[in-house]
Parts: sequence; C-alpha cells; structure tokens
Amino acid sequence: MAAAGGAVLLVLVLTLAAAATSVSGQHDYSDALHKSILFFEGQRSGRLPPDQRLRWRRDSALNDGATAGVDLTGGYYDAGDNVKFGFPMAFTATLMSWGLIDFGRSFGAHAAEARKAVRWATDYLMKATATPNTVYVQVGDAFRDHSCWERPEDMDTPRTVYKVDPAHPGSDVAAETAAALAAGSIVFRDADPDYSKRLLDRAIEVFEFADKYRGPYSSSLHAAVCPCYCDYSGYKDELLWGAAWLHKASRRREYRDYIKRNEVVLGASEAINEFGWDNKHAGINVLISKEVLMGKDEYFQSFRVNADNFICTLLPGISNHPQIQYSPGGLLFKVGNSNMQHVTSLSFLLLAYSNYLSHANVRVPCGTSSASPVQLRRVAKRQVDYILGDNPLRMSYMVGYGARYPLRIHHRGSSLPSVAAHPARIGCKAGATYYASASPNPNLLVGAVVGGPSNTSDAFPDARAVFQQSEPTTYINAPLLGLLAYFSAHPNLAQSDLPHD
Repeated sequence: MAAAGGAVLLVLVLTLAAAATSVSGQHDYSDALHKSILFFEGQRSGRLPPDQRLRWRRDSALNDGATAGVDLTGGYYDAGDNVKFGFPMAFTATLMSWGLIDFGRSFGAHAAEARKAVRWATDYLMKATATPNTVYVQVGDAFRDHSCWERPEDMDTPRTVYKVDPAHPGSDVAAETAAALAAGSIVFRDADPDYSKRLLDRAIEVFEFADKYRGPYSSSLHAAVCPCYCDYSGYKDELLWGAAWLHKASRRREYRDYIKRNEVVLGASEAINEFGWDNKHAGINVLISKEVLMGKDEYFQSFRVNADNFICTLLPGISNHPQIQYSPGGLLFKVGNSNMQHVTSLSFLLLAYSNYLSHANVRVPCGTSSASPVQLRRVAKRQVDYILGDNPLRMSYMVGYGARYPLRIHHRGSSLPSVAAHPARIGCKAGATYYASASPNPNLLVGAVVGGPSNTSDAFPDARAVFQQSEPTTYINAPLLGLLAYFSAHPNLAQSDLPHD
C-alpha cells in the first residue's frame, strides 16, 4: 500500500494479567448486520444509485473498461485503495451468497439489502464475463494507485484493464468467478428467477473456460496482480470450488462426477486449515459435506472426513495445530496480515458446519474426543463478540458500532474530505497530508471491519500507516454477514443445541 508519510502512531497496548478475562455483554447483532451490509455501499465503484445511504461517496470510475472497448463500470473496490481486483471481489460475492443461502431466514428485514450487496458484485461479474472465453479480472494499475492517496472520485491513475483468455489462462480467478455467479443464482432463485437463470448459465460457461484452459492467473498476469492478489495456493482448489457451487446450483450429475473424479488430482485434502480468497480447500470440504450430513450423498464421505479434521484444528482445547493460535483475549490468530479475514471466514465455516451437524444429529470426532454442534457455534460466537468489543481493549473493530472503534482506518475515501466538504480536486500527492495526520477520518465508513490485532498480545495501533491492521476489506465483511444474521436470530447459546436454519 502507499507510504505517503509518517503517521503518528497511537498504539493502544494492554498488558494482560494471567487471569484476565473478557466481560461479555449482549450485542445488537441486527444493528451490526445492518452496518456490515452498509459498508459495501462505501466500497461501490461506478454510478451510485438514488438510494445510496453513505452520502459522502459520489460517482467514480465511470469510464472503466473503455480502453478495452467494454463496459466495466460498477463492482467494488477491494479495500482502502481504488483498484477493482476480480479475484477477491468474486470470493466476496460467493461468501455473501453462502451466508444468505444457509442463514437466509435469519437475515429477516436485512435480506433485501444483503441481496443488493450481492447484486452489485454479480452485475459487475456479468459484465466482466460477457465476452466468451474471457474474464476481465482487474481494472486499475495497482502500483500507480498505491503511490497515491486520493479519493476514488478524483483518481487520475491509469485504469488499465487486465483479462485472462485462452492464451493467458487464469483458472483460479475464472473458477472463483463461476462460483460467485453460481452462488448468486441460488440467492436470486426466488427473488428474481430470470436473473438467477442468467447467472447460472454464465457460471456454466465461465467454468468450462476455466477448466479447459488451465493455468494460474498469477503467471499470466504476474506483473499486474502480484504481490497484491497472487494466487499462492494454485488454481486446482478453485476448480473444485467452482464445480461444487455449480453442483449445488444446478444439481447436474456432471459436476458431481467432476468433483469425485478430480478429488485427489485437484487436492481436496490439502492445506485444510486455510480458507480465504486464495485458498478454498477447507470451504470445499465443508460445502460438499453438507450433502453427506443431510443424507443426500454418501458418495462424498471422504470430504466429510476432511471437513471433520479441519474443524478439529480450530477448536480451543482440542487443537494442537501449529498454524492455529488464540490470543490471550481469545482471538483466533494466524500468522500474516489482516488477521480478521481469517477470523471471519473460519468462524463462518464453523457456524455452517455446526448447522449441517445439527441436521444430522451428530458430533465432530476429534481423536479421542468429540465436539457438539453447539460447541462449534460457541467458538464462532466468541470470535464475533471479540470483533464487536468483547476483547481486552474493550473496542469494537467494526467502524460505527459500539462506543469505541477505529478512527484512523487505512482508507482513502474515508480519510480525505468528502466532495461535498471539499469540492476542489485533491491530487495524487496532495492527499499525503491527510494520510499523515493524526486526526480521525472525516468520513465514517460505517460497518467496515479492519484487519485487527496482528499478534497474540491483542494490541492494536489505530493508525493509517499500519495498513496490515487498520485497513478494511470486502472479504473480511463478506462471511460476517451470515454470522451476524444467525446470531441476531439466536443471540443466546444454551447448553443444549439450538434451532437451525
């Protein structure tokens, strides 16, 4: 990310006594859900609709795609920058859709606005896949963009268009795009059947392209997509992931056969402790396991074994996995930047799997012990509560939720004066003054969840310069929607199992 000057670091560090514990209060999960969906309005690119609620944002990037002769307006900026990266955007759409599919009834009055958030992504992905055997995967020069600190409404850096095609394959990003379109088709099956059919038809075409022309997009487009969104895990997991979503959306036997035929070849059991925009292995196993646990398909029993093993690595007191840790304050922690992306995505899988187990009335076998569905839900709820303020610093990591939350997030639009407050253009380097300021951001990006504590001491610097901890992303919030929806409908975890969606 851009380094536009030295920010004053206001580091909030709490020394924990060995016996210190977090005092949990009752959270307004419905309010947090509303705010988490609202965050996506702050990330919108393109022409904003009349019902736009974050009014400090204005239209931006209205000529995206013009240099390539295509319309690529719309979609989401991935984080605090002004680039549209197709890989994390597609994953974001897939996870928002999964939350609606599994916990739709729990969304209640928020279901319609959640579908709007999904559609803002799927509408863009339909544009990005309108040319056969081509997926437009990025708009904007990341290196030029990251050298500036400017509002999306002002940006003057190159809006370079990048694509994958038969000569430049990108099975990973194409298959994830197919997964997003397939998942979206399920979300809109009742609300908009015609749109649902178009999404599914396009998902089938895009997956065929991804499978036929195999290769990682970070080889074809290395200079453009690395290091921001290099696919370090390869493209095989996305092919299985895309097939799994197409099977779920279409119920076609060909995808069922594809999954089983390629289970070993495409490495379904590899790296099962990971799940995010790059690595789909754990998600594949949890998603496909639903077929087994619902009594629909013993054919996929091996995926359930993989899912059980994965779930066991996440459970405190049971797991001894070297890559999964918990902070003294109880936060799930994995080495790397933007830890909250792991917290929300892994917690979502815990919750989804707990519901599948509840339907089957079974527990997770973990060596010589086992865990009940309600135990999985408790772990997931503990993570959500940590994000919302039940942590040693007593601060919410969601902007606008609770009495105390991050004020200096690493986000260009939030940290610069709005167009309404400052109509004159703020140039590429002119934003450096705002970047380096110790003042709170003038525009509240309501609902944004930042990267959070990056180490096991529960420390958090509320500083723009520390982007690893202070930057929000769409793929942190995406899995959180389903979690917040579920806990808004089931706020209290009893000793016995809970009703499930």
